[in-house]
Parts: sequence; C-alpha cells; structure tokens
Amino acid sequence: MKKLFLLLALVSFSLQAQYKISGEMNPAGKYTWAILYKIEGARQVFVKSGKIADGKFSLELPINAKPGAYRVNYKTEGNGFVDFLFNKEDVAFTFDPEKAEKTIRFSKSTENKLYQEYIHTVSTQQFKTDSLQIAYLKNPLAKTASLYETQLAKITALQKQYLAKSEGKMVYDFIKATNRYNNPVIAKDPQEYLKSINNHFFDTIDFNNQTLYNSAFLVDRIIDYVFYMNYSDDPTKQRELYDTAVKRVLEKAKTQTFKKDIIEYLITQFVNASNIDFADYVLNSYYKKLPANIQSTEFTVNYLEKTVVAVGRIAPEISWSENGKNYKLSTINDASNYVLVFWSTGCGHCLREIPQLYAFTKDIKKSKVIAFAMENNDKEWKKMKQTFVGWHHVLGLKKWENPIARTYQIYATPTYIVLDKNKKIIAKPNTLEELKKVITYLE
Repeated sequence: MKKLFLLLALVSFSLQAQYKISGEMNPAGKYTWAILYKIEGARQVFVKSGKIADGKFSLELPINAKPGAYRVNYKTEGNGFVDFLFNKEDVAFTFDPEKAEKTIRFSKSTENKLYQEYIHTVSTQQFKTDSLQIAYLKNPLAKTASLYETQLAKITALQKQYLAKSEGKMVYDFIKATNRYNNPVIAKDPQEYLKSINNHFFDTIDFNNQTLYNSAFLVDRIIDYVFYMNYSDDPTKQRELYDTAVKRVLEKAKTQTFKKDIIEYLITQFVNASNIDFADYVLNSYYKKLPANIQSTEFTVNYLEKTVVAVGRIAPEISWSENGKNYKLSTINDASNYVLVFWSTGCGHCLREIPQLYAFTKDIKKSKVIAFAMENNDKEWKKMKQTFVGWHHVLGLKKWENPIARTYQIYATPTYIVLDKNKKIIAKPNTLEELKKVITYLE
C-alpha cells in the first residue's frame, strides 16, 4: 500500500510539475492567439499555442522542456513577437504589443531579469563611451581622451561584474557575447574608429556555442553586421561591402547546416530589400555550392517563384495578337518604357482608374501602355478597348486562373508594373498616383 501511495504521489507530481510562460499586453490590443516557438539556429520550431484573452495569455511547458531561447508570436503578419530565455523556471512579462522589444519587462525569471538589467546598465554606459568618442572626433581634446579611458574602465568593470553574477546560468553566454568592442585608446579619426569596430565585431561571439546557436542572437548579430555595419551610398561600393561581409559571416559558420540556414536568411533579407541582383549572387555563389544533400529544393523553387516578377527581373513573356499582327513582350520595340497594367471590365477600381491613366498618358512620349484585361469572356472588353486608342490590348481569359496573371502573381486589379526598353521590371507602383510620378520621372 505504501508503494502504491508513493507511486500515486509521483504520478500526481509529474502531472502538476510544469513551467508557466505568462504574458500581459499593455494596451491589450485585439490579438487572439499566442504561438510559442523554440528557436533552433535560424529556424523556429513550433511548441504550442494558446488563446489571448484581454491581452493576457498563459502557456505551460512540461517539466522536461528543453532550456533555450523561445519566442511568442502574436501577429499573423509583420513583426509581432517577444523573445525570452527559458531555463527551468516560470517566466512572466508585460509589454506593449506595438513595440514589444523596447517595452518588455520581466516580473518572473532570474535569467531574463538579469539579462535585461545587464542590457540596460551596460548600454547606458556604452552610450556615454560612444558620445565621448564622437566628441573627440569633432574636437580632439586631451580631457575628452582622459574621460574616455575612465569610462572604458567603468564598462570593463561592469562586464566583469555581470559575468560573475551570471556564472552557472544560461544568460552567462549571452552576457559574454553581448560585450561590445571598444578601442583601448580613443580613435583619432572616423575611419580608424569604424574600421576597428568592424574588424572586432565578432571578437566575443563564439559561433560554436550551442546556446547562442539555438537563439536569435547569432542571426541578429549577423544581420546587424551585414546590413548596418557595412553601408555605403555608392551602389558599387555597397555591393563590395555586402560581398566581403557575407563572405566573412559564412566563414564564421562552423557547420554546413547553420551555413545553409544563414544563407537562406540572408537571401530572404536581400529579397525583402528589393536587392534581387545580390540575392541571386548569394544563391549562385554560396547556396548552390553547398553539398547537394544540404540544399533545399523547396527553398530554391520558392525563391524563384517569389522573385519571378520582382523589381530587377526581366518580365515573363507575354504573347498576343492585335489587329491581325502577333506580338511578344520580349521583342516589342515601340517605346523607351512600358506600363503593363492588369485590369478587368468587372473591376470598379479599374473603371475609375483606367480612364484616368489613359488621359494622363495621352501626352506621354516615352512610355507605352500594355493593358492586360483579365476577363471571363471578351464581350465588354471588345467595347471598352475601343476607347483606349493607342494602347496595346491583351485579353486574358479565365480571369484569376489565367496562366499569365498567375505567373505575374496578380491578386488585385488594377496592378501596375513599369518596364524599361529591355523589359526589365523597374517599378511596381501601388497606386495610380505613384505610377504617374514614376512615368513623369522617366519622361
């Protein structure tokens, strides 16, 4: 009987022994679901989800949940998430859902409270250090250089203090890696200052550290380095900087799997920045040179599908007949630029905007309109196209299922795409007013 009671007690304990992740939004907002992920490399692994009620949510982790970096996502689109460390303890926090990273405050969790305290304390002192450096570059006084050395000693002492506080905790790895490089002696000119920060950017970051690897830390630092530490207004110089930065980052990645994840992430970022040329370069120069068993065919296919009509791409082919003559988009040569507009006679917005576009383009000399009508039949289209004399008219039957419309990823009408004489996509204005500005600029 005694053994039975002991067994029941152990079972009862195992059922109740869970860790609670609690969040409260202030203001509450209208968010309904919280989705919990564990971060592993550059990936997010789904853990569980729960409802948000009046801005509050609570998610439970089992007693055997793995320590590491976790993320709660509460938006279906855009940035809407909070990151935290989990190391076998309850975690509770409040935050403003519209600016989560800046407002999150932890009320439970030794690990997260210590890290947040560290970030706040050291960043304040780092700001003072940077201010002294900037002041010296503007006006190189010996007093400023002396104050810089004193300030540097403060930061060094703080770093040692927080490393000692975090000894034996998961947050120790993050505190060690967050320590930013500062010149031991104040820099004499801006070039020296920027060069030293760039050269020493990864000094305290161990890419072999599994705790850092399984968090957003490494990815965030890589993005900071590639996109913010290596910037130039000159396009040619910018490409050189990106090339050097990407190469250096990938040399830091110690495993092929992590290298793959980083390349995919960087390619996605370049696509989001509308830098298709460099995204292609990274894909061909780095991704396709990974071992075949590491590459993801799905990623490559999705990338090509997503960017087929991106700015910088050559527009996919369109063939049509007009007044007994056959045309191809690739070979048409009667203008310096082209406005490819996808519209429909059954679209209210189109019936308002297309006549306005026609009136606007009457006096335009360098640009020609190619109007692709997405229709279920040609009845209304035959009537309406007669009112837009001078345009090229293309009929696309099956409307939304039209293969050309699907290739061009048309989800709304009217959709405007501007091409140069070589049919390279140079702009995708969202509105008629934006389109007018682009056309005016090209004239």
